[in-house]
Amino acid sequence: MSLACVQSRALLGLQAPAVTVEVHLANGLPSLALVGLADVEVKEARERVRCAIVNSGLEFPTNKRITVNLAPADLPKDSGRFDLPIALGILAASGQIDAARLHGWEFAGELSLSGELRPVRGALATSLALPWGQTPARLVLPLDSAAEAACAPQAEVYGAAHLLDVVAQLLPPDATPHDRASTGWQRMLPPPRQAPRVLLDLAEVKGQVQAKRALEIAAAGSHAVLLVGPPGSGKSMLAHRFAGLLPPMTEQEAVESAAIASLCGRFQATQWGQRRTAHPHHTASAVALVGGGSPPKPGEISLAHHGTLFLDEFPEFSRSALEALREPLETGCITIARATHSAEFPARFQLIAAMNPCPCGFWGSAQRSCRCTPDQVARYQGKLSGPLLDRIDLHVEVHSLPAEQLLASAEGERSQAVQARVAQARARALQRQGCSNQLLQGDALEQHLQLEDSAAALVRKAADRLGWSARATHRALRVARTIADLAGSPHIASAHVAEAMQYRRTLVPARP
Repeated sequence: MSLACVQSRALLGLQAPAVTVEVHLANGLPSLALVGLADVEVKEARERVRCAIVNSGLEFPTNKRITVNLAPADLPKDSGRFDLPIALGILAASGQIDAARLHGWEFAGELSLSGELRPVRGALATSLALPWGQTPARLVLPLDSAAEAACAPQAEVYGAAHLLDVVAQLLPPDATPHDRASTGWQRMLPPPRQAPRVLLDLAEVKGQVQAKRALEIAAAGSHAVLLVGPPGSGKSMLAHRFAGLLPPMTEQEAVESAAIASLCGRFQATQWGQRRTAHPHHTASAVALVGGGSPPKPGEISLAHHGTLFLDEFPEFSRSALEALREPLETGCITIARATHSAEFPARFQLIAAMNPCPCGFWGSAQRSCRCTPDQVARYQGKLSGPLLDRIDLHVEVHSLPAEQLLASAEGERSQAVQARVAQARARALQRQGCSNQLLQGDALEQHLQLEDSAAALVRKAADRLGWSARATHRALRVARTIADLAGSPHIASAHVAEAMQYRRTLVPARP
């Protein structure tokens, strides 16, 4: 048979659209042409596939004109994931394996020159795209990638270590058992789920009662937090322990988070179900933060999906990088648009930002005097735009503790106890409205607030005197709703609103 078709999948964002690898052998000058909008890495498969077939002891049709088409032609293809399906297509078209046995299988894998299979990125995203039902598709990947892809529910995944392991499964039915022997072929099962471990405990932070309370509120309602305080006051310690306050991931959240990590080549089975804390350096570009490139790849905000994005030295990030956070903070997703195609990545993260109040860090401190001029303080604070600050629900002052108070402080409440209260508050919100309080919009916000008359009057008065925007008013109400949930109250009282108002004060403390 001179024509063979092998099924594979490309990667376009988190999607894995189907690709048909068509291989045709014809008489003519010996050549191997590869068409179908293939990137440089895919075109280099011609030499990898040739060497892999020859070094595996198989026959490469050197006296034929070989044409490989990756359909559909308008879909971009990148990376070496098409090496294995191209090699199998050539072997099937030349009659070395049974082409009929390729039906119902999908293949992806990069080949070494010796024929060994190397891992590919996006294995979990690929297995999530498999059709399932009465006749589910079976996916063949390199062993390491197959273990990752097996995390997808209801996926039938097989792993292979070498090209010959795959060929042995596709030989004609009349092949001898010895010919069909395969030592590197195995059906992959989902790895055992392990309970996430809390490595950093909130009890290790001495004092800072108000900041801990703010983090509990943020965890219960999925609110963004800005921590403002002098150097060494504990802002980074608090931020790195925030993920331990969040409730355990659901199966769907764990799959989504792992799929993004797989797309970036950062998947680790031992971290399954753990909420990630992404903390990029302040020199990170806007593309590194929100994603980009060609083809588009996810950034740090997508890697923090269902987890925490910690931005230390918040004003030191570039203005373009910070302003790029506006839309994801509202919508929970980011769309990377390019001239030929676009990709959408989820970005439902919780922002924890930390900053000093001024360039030297001691503006408003009672322990050390500030050496910054008012103009320097104004320029430093002006690096953060009003619209960005408006999207951060909780602004928290973190004060430095005196040495005697720091040494005499007893161990605080452990993360496990706080997490239990957070889980109860989130459960109340989910039962009432089906989402976290931070996601309440429009009519749903009005319906589920359940403001008492005195609380409504206090909100109106605060909005008028403090000049809150409509967004700021609604965000303060969502925070009050979370505080009421933590208290187990079905209604928002004046005390809940008053506490929520404390977290929308001025950005930095006044000079003493």
